[in-house]
Amino acid sequence: MSAADQASHAAGETHFTFGQRLVLALVPRLVWALLNIVSLTWTFETIAEEGAVALPFGEGAGAEIYCFWHQCVLPCAVYFRRTHATILISRSFDGELVTRVLRLFGFRAVRGSSSRSAHEGLLGLKQVLEEGGPAIFTADGPRGPIYRTKMGPIRLAQLTGAPIGAFHLEPQRAWTARSWDRFLIPKPFTRIVVSWARRTSVPAYLAPQQFESRREELNAAIERARLRALAYFGRAGA
Repeated sequence: MSAADQASHAAGETHFTFGQRLVLALVPRLVWALLNIVSLTWTFETIAEEGAVALPFGEGAGAEIYCFWHQCVLPCAVYFRRTHATILISRSFDGELVTRVLRLFGFRAVRGSSSRSAHEGLLGLKQVLEEGGPAIFTADGPRGPIYRTKMGPIRLAQLTGAPIGAFHLEPQRAWTARSWDRFLIPKPFTRIVVSWARRTSVPAYLAPQQFESRREELNAAIERARLRALAYFGRAGA
């Protein structure tokens, strides 16, 4: 970790309790170790709708924006670890926990969210794209509502001209947390389908009143990816 990252962590930890700091010191490496072991038993299978560009294990990911629903963070962390992508994560305690886990998988993080430090987060991702790297949003995070993308990806695409890729990872067998996002924890020896939808483009000249229609277009793309993944395993959407 760079000196700047260490300083950022030190500053960010000042508002955490002793118990939270203890969790941050221990849990990320435990989660990373368990995921590394269990993920060896997972089998990934890729599908894509007509006109979609699928990136096997993220290979070939360049200066593009990628969006998925918050519930499939765990399988995404494993599948896309080779990309070393940068993801927008909130400055909350939960966000700090997720950041530390993802860094162990080789991801980078820009801190901010739709509700806190949004402008700072977008500028950080803009720099990542300008340097040729991929940027990632958990489109309905950090607090939902579920399956409802925020405006951040649209604003970033309009600023940079980068296309927005949409995908969903669905395990055939998983534990589902009782959380707002129905967080998925894939079971050992399960199949996981990686479902891709067509990209969403946002022109630089797009007027602010047109942002909502592009947000709806992106939302529909991620949902198509999710529903196709469910259908792949013979399940109906919910």
